Amino acid sequence: MGKPTGFREFDRKKVPWRLPVVRLQDYNEVYTEPDETQLREQGARCMDCGIPFCQSASGCPVDNLIPEWNDLVYNGRWQEASERLHKTNNFPEFTGRTCPAPCEGACVLGITDPPVTIKNIENAIVDRAFAEGWIQANPPAQRSGKKVAIVGSGPSGLAAADQLNKVGHTVTVYERADRIGGLLMYGIPNMKLDKGVVQRRLDLLSAEGVEFITGADVGKNVDPQQLMKDYDAVLLATGATKPRDLPIAGRDLNGIHFAMDFLRANTKSLLDSKHADGKYISAKGKKVVVIGGGDTGTDCIATSLRHGCSQLVNFELMDQPPKDRADDNPWPQWPRIFRVDYGHEEATEKFGHDPRDYCLLSKEFLGDGRGNVKGISAVRVKWSKGADGRMTMEEVAGSEHVVDADLVLLAMGFLGPEQYLVEALGFDTDPRSNYAAQHGQFSTSVEGLFAAGDCRRGQSLVVWAINEGRGAARAIDVYLQGSSMLPAPGITLGTATAMTV
Repeated sequence: MGKPTGFREFDRKKVPWRLPVVRLQDYNEVYTEPDETQLREQGARCMDCGIPFCQSASGCPVDNLIPEWNDLVYNGRWQEASERLHKTNNFPEFTGRTCPAPCEGACVLGITDPPVTIKNIENAIVDRAFAEGWIQANPPAQRSGKKVAIVGSGPSGLAAADQLNKVGHTVTVYERADRIGGLLMYGIPNMKLDKGVVQRRLDLLSAEGVEFITGADVGKNVDPQQLMKDYDAVLLATGATKPRDLPIAGRDLNGIHFAMDFLRANTKSLLDSKHADGKYISAKGKKVVVIGGGDTGTDCIATSLRHGCSQLVNFELMDQPPKDRADDNPWPQWPRIFRVDYGHEEATEKFGHDPRDYCLLSKEFLGDGRGNVKGISAVRVKWSKGADGRMTMEEVAGSEHVVDADLVLLAMGFLGPEQYLVEALGFDTDPRSNYAAQHGQFSTSVEGLFAAGDCRRGQSLVVWAINEGRGAARAIDVYLQGSSMLPAPGITLGTATAMTV
């Protein structure tokens, strides 16, 4: 490494977010402009650790060459850092903003000290590369004569489209929404991922020859059987869009919504009219309860705050995580520790306390007598580990109480993909209703039909979706050509070899 003693000389220092009191006034990204000197120092903290667990199976799912571009940033060689970053990651501007950074959880320095700020460095590299004009459209020199249809334009579908286009196949992406991007466009709020950043990459893909078709709901207004006839291969990258419900008494009351319906409508209205059209679920002046944590719950919190909610509570069923790793959560596993995300910080700024209320079980939605929700009956629970190692939940007697609510947002995750494409094409699903296809092969039970991303593996991270899209592209290339030089998922680029049938 450029500075072998850097990890001893420099403390971890993240690129700060904008102040909560400022950023609550808009929907702009929460990030500030990074300081180059700080980034170079953080790159210097990357150790000559021998085995870089950050890019191992427990770290980065796309095998980012993290020590290499950390060293290049430390030495001020930013353009080379961008080239190394793009060797393994099609969209580092997406992961640099939205990924929880399992690479940092697996950082060897993290055994004894705070890990390297890998995510900040990644994001700074790609943003600088765009600003300097180093990233330009590079269409393939020749076409293969093969055509591939991709259903879904989220991170998995886009990664597959990029890879397949690079090796000369003609790629058409079908998206049922009115804008391309899937989860990136309508599932993640502007505060974490500005849509100009998404569109910047989409424009690049278009310039390189990828065709995008919006308003195309394959299985409804587009015949999937005809796609199978018109294209040499079809990839399903539809995501896991079936939300987990909470079927307790009062669920049919007005004012109870799935989180993604809330977030999707908010972003579309913001992009269409800056909310002037009123076509969104407003939290203004309302007592909001978000049920479920995770990134989606945080995004609901942050969006509700910007609407001007009057009260906000986030129900968490599980115990509050510990400040430090527990004994049963050793390095290099993902550290299951207490974290304060941007929405939590903003809620604390506005209301004076963290919005999360732990070990709370919803029992019943209460109405106002006119069909609207007015509160939730809840009870405290206690968790304990049984002899078999499994956690069990017990209600705490006498802890029943009511939490006021005019708006309830269900952010409890997703059960899998919608099933109408399964019915139309007749391919197999796994026991969890996901599209059945083996990782590495990505082929379904129907010849020429492939699946990747959340619709195949279940709800997961953007970086895993990119892994799946890249892997599916390689599998499709092999199917079409008999071999492929595209890198395989789970294998770093430097060790990947040609794959043949």
